[in-house]
Amino acid sequence: MKLFDILAVLLTLSAAFSYVNHRYFRLPTTIGLMLIALLLSLGLLALDGLGLAMKDDAQRVLQSIDFDETLLHGMLAFLLFAGALHVNLEDLSRQKWVIAVLATVGVVGSTLVVGVLAALIFELLGLRVPLVHCLLLGALISPTDPIAVLGILRRVGASKSLETKIVGESLFNDGVAVVVFLALLGLSTGEHGLSVGEVTLLFVREAVGGVVYGLATGGLTYWMLKSVDDYPVEILITLALVTGGYALADALHVSSPIAIVVAGLLIGNHGRLFAMSQTTREHIDTFWELIDEVLNAVLFVLMGLEVLVLTFDLHHLLAGLLMVPTVLGARLTSVGAPVVLMRRFRRFSPHVIKILTWGGLRGGISVALALALPPSSARDTLLAVTYVVVVFSILVQGLSIGRVVQALR
Repeated sequence: MKLFDILAVLLTLSAAFSYVNHRYFRLPTTIGLMLIALLLSLGLLALDGLGLAMKDDAQRVLQSIDFDETLLHGMLAFLLFAGALHVNLEDLSRQKWVIAVLATVGVVGSTLVVGVLAALIFELLGLRVPLVHCLLLGALISPTDPIAVLGILRRVGASKSLETKIVGESLFNDGVAVVVFLALLGLSTGEHGLSVGEVTLLFVREAVGGVVYGLATGGLTYWMLKSVDDYPVEILITLALVTGGYALADALHVSSPIAIVVAGLLIGNHGRLFAMSQTTREHIDTFWELIDEVLNAVLFVLMGLEVLVLTFDLHHLLAGLLMVPTVLGARLTSVGAPVVLMRRFRRFSPHVIKILTWGGLRGGISVALALALPPSSARDTLLAVTYVVVVFSILVQGLSIGRVVQALR
């Protein structure tokens, strides 16, 4: 299909599902869209089983979309910038050590716990998945996505510090998880070894290089915004930062997600205060909020439809169901251990470990990374397991987090 036809289908479905959700379901938008898309996919599969071959056309559309390329090298740049643009740097600074530990030690710890336990589960079910691929599963399932849960937390009156921890962790753990994923992927393909020196060099180049690059591009954008006062031009400059900056970061082999987050924080704070008029601030806020809403709608519809092109069997489904409590346990461990240690030096909100664990939803980046795995006997297993965990995370955890927070209060 042509690009315009694909966009037409996705935007039309997103608009239709948004309307249905708003009129009848009243669920949080992203959760409602994914649920409706998933129900549509299951309905098409049921009709196909009855002899009405309606899923073939849907599969052709989805197979023409490179999900991991679309998200990791397209939508993610816009989503991360829009998210970082509205994070208060002072609030983030107060939680910087907590966020730094959760986004680094937490991701690495979760990767190891999920990887080791996944190897045991797969062995128990007779699925042949090498340990390095189990660790890849741990890396791709570790980053969290706050989109579906933040609105709920605000409605039930969660503390500002808790919101900042969740947003800050999710903004940075995407980049860290991608670095860990790339290191393990290189090991699995024989591209590089797993020596301390090689891993350290990769981390410095990707993560530290991403921070430096983000400051540089954000600083240049700040200077350009400060030198003009015309909001259409300034919106175009921020678009150039997101698209051109992300593409150049990829070409330079530094972490594009981390770079865009750093640049977004710089523009959203110093840029907002010192380089924009009130009119520009209002237009830029409105523009990026709309970009964020539209892209998230399309992303969650895509995630609901992806079930049509995945390969499932009973063993895959069972492995996915067993991995749900495994991933939650790994999240509890990787969040709980650092928080318990840091409680010696600072105060935390009551029940913060429980809320961070249950509110740590998995999203599109996990599915995209799973789809980016090279063809192998283990790929179908990892992709199916990832999808089951993500669907449970969004539908069950996302719909119940509000009640969990209220009960704990």
